[in-house]
Amino acid sequence: MLVSEIFHSIQGEGEFTGVPSVFVRTSGCNLRCRWCDTPYASWEPEGEDLEVGEILRRVDRCPSRYCVLTGGEPMVARGIHELAGSLQAGGRHVTIETAGTLAPGGIACDLASLSPKLRNSTPDAATAGAWAARHERDRWRPKAVREWIERYPYQLKFVVQGPDDIGEIEGMIGALGIPVPAHKILLMPEGREAAVLRARKAWLVEECKARGHRFCDRLQIELFGNTRGT
Repeated sequence: MLVSEIFHSIQGEGEFTGVPSVFVRTSGCNLRCRWCDTPYASWEPEGEDLEVGEILRRVDRCPSRYCVLTGGEPMVARGIHELAGSLQAGGRHVTIETAGTLAPGGIACDLASLSPKLRNSTPDAATAGAWAARHERDRWRPKAVREWIERYPYQLKFVVQGPDDIGEIEGMIGALGIPVPAHKILLMPEGREAAVLRARKAWLVEECKARGHRFCDRLQIELFGNTRGT
């Protein structure tokens, strides 16, 4: 499995914000988000090719019971089912951060952190070439997202740039065809700099208040900036 980094930090997003956790970031992705903040795990995948046993040994050096499998897109990683199952069997709480484009396939998971991509994620063809059309085709797979929701505890996290994104999110939720409690929908401002995030927070908080959604901060940016290993 190609792994870009394994590190101990605190979770900066979602239901477990602030919880000390060990992160395993796999390298490789089936999308190319134009605002991706981990290009070393997606646009230009890099890292070490590690066996599951070695990953487990490195994870065991970290004291936290909580483990986050992230990327890139961890669900495309070779051996991800074996890794998740071994982590859970060893007593770890396993969160999987995924765009939800691939079905879970029975993977061991205590929290599915689903982040379906909006139109604002699609790169332009001048930058991404053929990846632009491929990304737009694959970024939203409601059948796969629905399967995750029906089988696991979950949170639905959307990366928001502007007010126009809210209508798109409403349409995507409706397309799932199943009830989704308002508080399970997390709205997170897009941004890789603290100043950008702060500028988008005020109006996004108001949207959350009006709709009953949960505001999702990016605490890691406030604490560490857009740096690796955090």
